[in-house]
Amino acid sequence: MIGIVDYNAGNITSVERALKSLGTDFILSKKPADLKDCDRLIFPGVGDAAYAMVQLKETGFDDFLRKSVEEGKPLLGICLGSQIIFQHSEEGDTECLGLIKGNIRHFESLDKDIVSKGFKIPHMGWNNLNLQNGDCPILKGIPEKADFYFVHSYVICPESDSVIKASADYGVKVPAVIQSGNIFACQFHPEKSGAVGLSILKNFGELKC
Repeated sequence: MIGIVDYNAGNITSVERALKSLGTDFILSKKPADLKDCDRLIFPGVGDAAYAMVQLKETGFDDFLRKSVEEGKPLLGICLGSQIIFQHSEEGDTECLGLIKGNIRHFESLDKDIVSKGFKIPHMGWNNLNLQNGDCPILKGIPEKADFYFVHSYVICPESDSVIKASADYGVKVPAVIQSGNIFACQFHPEKSGAVGLSILKNFGELKC
């Protein structure tokens, strides 16, 4: 059973719709206690990192997510959820969950001339992926150069490149799929990325726990 973390900062409806289309059993809740028996968790998110962290702390989902990861439950972060699993975000100078070592930086922090080079920020639209660093179970069956839908202004910068399983090119290298043990993350929106996106959610739902 998949638990969807609803902390008032998530792209919940589209994730629900995608899982329903796959026939996947799930529970959506604003209360950690309701999700404690789920064997895997989806952590979506859109919006501001500082606001999201306030919501996580107020709901108790911050400690719940840390404990769930320690217990070995697979966790899938999506978009903002893929970012605040790291240590720090430049967005609002925010201390995040710290589940993986690394920081989140604005595109213009990585390349101050990126806009003058013709890249609009936020990065919004379809972009293809370059697979790297070996197999990743949620990318099973996903072909090289498959297109996914992105909407973001900040970039995942892991301490170790070894956790990057796929990246996109948007003026700078954009880590797009992360795996660190039982933690997975997609900077793009799999639930808005057509058949290949649904395949990622299906793969996550079929992980052996």
